[in-house]
Amino acid sequence: MDITLALGGGGSRGHAHVGVIRRLEQAGFRIRAVAGSSAGGIVAALYAAGYSVDEMEAQLSKVDQAHLFGRSPGDGPALLGVAGASKWLHESLAKRTFDDLKIPCALTAVDLKSGREIILDRGRLVDAVLATIALPGILPPHQIENYQLVDGGVLDPVPVSVARSLAPNLPVVAVVLTPMLEQAGRLTRIPLPNHILKPIVQRITRFRVVQAFEVFLSAVDAAGRMLTELRLKVDDPEAIILPQVGHIGLLDKVDVHEVIHLGEKAVDAILPQLRRSLAWPHRLRRRLFTPAVRGFTPADRGFTPADRGFNPR
Repeated sequence: MDITLALGGGGSRGHAHVGVIRRLEQAGFRIRAVAGSSAGGIVAALYAAGYSVDEMEAQLSKVDQAHLFGRSPGDGPALLGVAGASKWLHESLAKRTFDDLKIPCALTAVDLKSGREIILDRGRLVDAVLATIALPGILPPHQIENYQLVDGGVLDPVPVSVARSLAPNLPVVAVVLTPMLEQAGRLTRIPLPNHILKPIVQRITRFRVVQAFEVFLSAVDAAGRMLTELRLKVDDPEAIILPQVGHIGLLDKVDVHEVIHLGEKAVDAILPQLRRSLAWPHRLRRRLFTPAVRGFTPADRGFTPADRGFNPR
């Protein structure tokens, strides 16, 4: 069965996407297009570039997580940098552009100047990934032409409508890494990544910036979960996969293989239901009886033609 994937953001939780893809392929699903936000954008780019799931697991497991976020002279205003991440992305994706990809792919970002969502589907792949992972305030914005771009998850945590635009006739499977809201007022704490922040903590603890940083991340988490649920209701994917990764912090150091396994388990747990949801009789009933509220168009989100697929230099 042919499907399109929408891979959501989630920082270190993003490795679970690899396990989801592995099990979907083993179950006979053929992924014909993929869209990603933030961490989902990394996996989307690697997969669309032709990496197999085994190759992605090998690549990701070799990443030096302790040095991903070192600062370099060109980094913009942010607590951390992307020196290590940028080096790894250039090694993995080299000079590939969207024109070189094996399947259609799009990543999302947000332009700080206009406040609009930007869909990245042209130009250099490395630039698109660095833009979609730029968590505001934590990682520096990525400049492309006149756009100052940050994490696509700010406005579109799981890019269902973008995935649907890549292959309008195929069902969209959304992979959600953000813990869903269980009840009002209950938040999931995001632990501070001590292996990254120790030098910063030593310098600024007395100013209580560390505590403020934790409050900020918790607020981001709460807003992201609410926005995720609202967008999923509106964009209405044909199926949702929810790996149990809520205990993992956005910037945690993780065992890549263990997180990938959590993605595999999520598919295994719902595979019969997933097959039913994506079968054509069920999809036909959805088309006939579901209110027509899903799927924003570019015009709905206030895009101009330049906002989609500009060509970075």
